[in-house]
Amino acid sequence: MDFFELLKAVFFGIIQGITEWLPISSTGHMILADEFMQLKEVTPGFINTFLVVIQFGSILAVIVMFFHKLNPFSPKKSLVQKKETFSLWGKVLVAVVPAAIIGFLFEDQIHEWLYNPTVIAIALIVYGVLFIVLELNKKKARVENFSQLTYQMALFIGVFQVLALIPGTSRSGATILGAIILGTSRYVAAEFSFFLAIPTMLGASGYELLKSGLSYTGSEWAVMIVGTVVSFVVSVFAIKFLMNFIKKHDFKAFGYYRIVLGIAVLLYFAFH
Repeated sequence: MDFFELLKAVFFGIIQGITEWLPISSTGHMILADEFMQLKEVTPGFINTFLVVIQFGSILAVIVMFFHKLNPFSPKKSLVQKKETFSLWGKVLVAVVPAAIIGFLFEDQIHEWLYNPTVIAIALIVYGVLFIVLELNKKKARVENFSQLTYQMALFIGVFQVLALIPGTSRSGATILGAIILGTSRYVAAEFSFFLAIPTMLGASGYELLKSGLSYTGSEWAVMIVGTVVSFVVSVFAIKFLMNFIKKHDFKAFGYYRIVLGIAVLLYFAFH
């Protein structure tokens, strides 16, 4: 395995770990990164699998960081707290359903029609504008904790997650945006987005591995493992950063970043 190929895997892991949790589109950034930093010693089609499987590291970071909060069997929790944790998982599973159905039914069409720089750039700009508009029209949150989050609201947040099937949208961005529109606090919106990612991305990673038949070369396994480990480490810091950031700031900065990046992408591919 070429050292530079492993170095590329490290960079992909860094990009995945940062962009998965910030509302700026991990898929969009990863596709763009592949445009400039293509893996060479891999079989055709491997990059599509790699970009999905590398997300496992990010998910593992959420599980480790929020293990107590997500564990309904923790001996440190009271009976009421255990019931609330089971309820939280129920809401997460309800919210997963819309994107799981649409993604499964239209996977090929989504990749064929939407995975291109123009769509990514437009999605980056559109949702950047939406974040800014949302923050300029702030409303008092009606849901300050998960016990106030209803199953109906969870389902509607899941409908917003369907939008993330469009590359450049951002899964965390779509769910956070939807949750805030529905009346949750930024903190609840961000955490629910994290938890919603667990079954969504574990399912996607597992499905992609099974679909490929696990028939990878030694070099490809090395690239996947390195990228996944790096994405785990970087995700830990990215999650901590976001949760601290939203205690003092809103999401307008991410909106401006998306708009600038989207315009840059449009200009780059217009002239190249």
